[in-house]
Amino acid sequence: MRTIALLLAGLGLTLPAAAATPEESLNKAGCMACHAKDKKLVGPSFKDIAAKYKGQDAAAALAQKVRSGGKGVFGPIPMPPNPPEKISDADLKEGVGWILKQ
Repeated sequence: MRTIALLLAGLGLTLPAAAATPEESLNKAGCMACHAKDKKLVGPSFKDIAAKYKGQDAAAALAQKVRSGGKGVFGPIPMPPNPPEKISDADLKEGVGWILKQ
């Protein structure tokens, strides 16, 4: 792989960047400042979120909640809105799917 990258670099080309994992996208968007995979921080853990919505078709509703912000489902501390400039629709969809699988 390094040889191919060097050959492409010699031609002024590069390999496409590897796609970020859902966890990396959530971290980049700042979600991990308040959430952790398996413990409560400011907000609930991803495992607690997954447990609450287990067996439900909640992905679209949770994505909308991330976009618009929320309060009261897991306690009194509000979650601020997260616009597309912070996390893209595609990354949000993958991130919510990853959270629900925890």
